[in-house]
Amino acid sequence: MNHPDEYSQLIALVLAGSREAYSELYERTIRDVYPTVHFLVREPSDTDDVVQEIYIQLYRSLGQFDVNRPFRPWLMGLAMRQIHAYRRKSWSHFRILKKAEQVEQGIEYDFSSKIVDKISYQPLLASVDRLPYKLKQAVILHYLNEYSQEEISVILSIPLGTVKSRIHGALQKLRQKQKTNILVRGKVEDLHES
Repeated sequence: MNHPDEYSQLIALVLAGSREAYSELYERTIRDVYPTVHFLVREPSDTDDVVQEIYIQLYRSLGQFDVNRPFRPWLMGLAMRQIHAYRRKSWSHFRILKKAEQVEQGIEYDFSSKIVDKISYQPLLASVDRLPYKLKQAVILHYLNEYSQEEISVILSIPLGTVKSRIHGALQKLRQKQKTNILVRGKVEDLHES
């Protein structure tokens, strides 16, 4: 159901008060929204809260949606604003301590097979996770959700050139980390052979 007219029909039914249509809209979009929120929020209980806020906001804002525009990028823009609001709130001391505890316990990922198929290399996941937030956001939208750079520009409300530079910067950082890891492994192997 990626055809805009089909989303328009569902949206019209939701606006007319159909709970079934809202439920179907949720089911059609949650596979994009949840993994994105999970990658950018990281705390499972907070992920669920942010997803819930996204769908509450979706219900409240649906009347303002322009049916002549693509629905998925609009929804992802709404999701990004909710994630950003969550991140603004999460800078308290308690959150920082909680995240430090998570790092000590290790990183765990629990995704559907679709996501695991797309990004199955654990060191790559860890490297993406360590990217600065703005770079990580662009990488996840582009490579995980397969949004075009133009769509990401709309979703994040930033110029297309900024999207391109963030993706480029993220890829450079990932390549640099890979080169560093290869270099370190080579030196460790040389030490073991000596």
